[in-house]
Amino acid sequence: MKFQVTTALALLLAAADTTSAFSVTPASTTSSNGMLHISTDIAMTRMSMSANDVADNEAETPSKQQITDGLSIPLSYDEMVRQAATTMKDAYQAGVTRQIIRVLLPRSPDNDQLLQYIENDADVDMASSVLVPPDETWQGGIMQLYRVASLTARDMLREYSRNTAGGVPPRIDEDRSVDESGVDGIGLWITQGKTGPQDDVSCFVQPTQETIDAIESIHTQAGPKRLVAMTNPQWRITDDALDSASRDGGLLGSVASFLGGKGNSLKRLEDMGFESTYIVEGYVCRGGNVRMIKRFNSDWGVFAENDAATDYVKVGTQETRPTYQDIDAMLESKGISLKYARDIGMAPKLE
Repeated sequence: MKFQVTTALALLLAAADTTSAFSVTPASTTSSNGMLHISTDIAMTRMSMSANDVADNEAETPSKQQITDGLSIPLSYDEMVRQAATTMKDAYQAGVTRQIIRVLLPRSPDNDQLLQYIENDADVDMASSVLVPPDETWQGGIMQLYRVASLTARDMLREYSRNTAGGVPPRIDEDRSVDESGVDGIGLWITQGKTGPQDDVSCFVQPTQETIDAIESIHTQAGPKRLVAMTNPQWRITDDALDSASRDGGLLGSVASFLGGKGNSLKRLEDMGFESTYIVEGYVCRGGNVRMIKRFNSDWGVFAENDAATDYVKVGTQETRPTYQDIDAMLESKGISLKYARDIGMAPKLE
């Protein structure tokens, strides 16, 4: 009798672990032969515990709105590197193994005035540097831009890999063979850890449309679980006429792609699963510096630099990438005037 009860209890407990949470067993009874049938209390208790666990997990997972509300513009190089690496980890844990990262680059504070200073070499004191967009205001050539972008990508990979299994940081090697001309400012960083190739990361630096074949090759070799990333691709996020035409099929699309439209290249990247996970952009609106930031799981956040150049003030958010007109409207809604008017006292300071 004792053996029968113990056996029945073990079977029912096993069934409670494997059956659906919505499966209910009959109420407890005692059969004519004296064998006890366990009540639904144990199964229901397990269901309650499972539901509570799910609720706790949902409570711990921030919503898209909460993540958007928590966005901030990095004020230093180290802060930006940490933000980018943390986002890369979050995206990887969410199943995104093909990532595109766009970041600002460090530059000497003496070199942020176009045509007033000559750009120094890439050996910048990161602690005293300012973060600027890698756009037409950068006065150096593409190779000088590459040296800074390459060091930034390396530091992001170091931060990303600092807590790898085994406690031994991986070796990080630079491969310049992807730049066939040697002067197009393209590179590849690869981490090689002690835990095996499954934890290695490949990160292209400033790839161009001509690099897509190499990216596709690494993508195939890496398999679905290894991280492959790109930092600061040399094509713009926005589309021009050729880009739009190259997204279409047929003869027109082929001609547009041949003339430089990026539509076909982006389609190949999309087919490989690449998506933007961390983006920080910047330009000038109403005479002041504006920064936009987005994570893979957030909306766009728009910030304006205060007049003391010590911080950024959030002026709005938007689900799609804001245009210049969108940002101008956000500044207007916040009562932020032209910077020259603020500088000469005709408008309130932005603090």
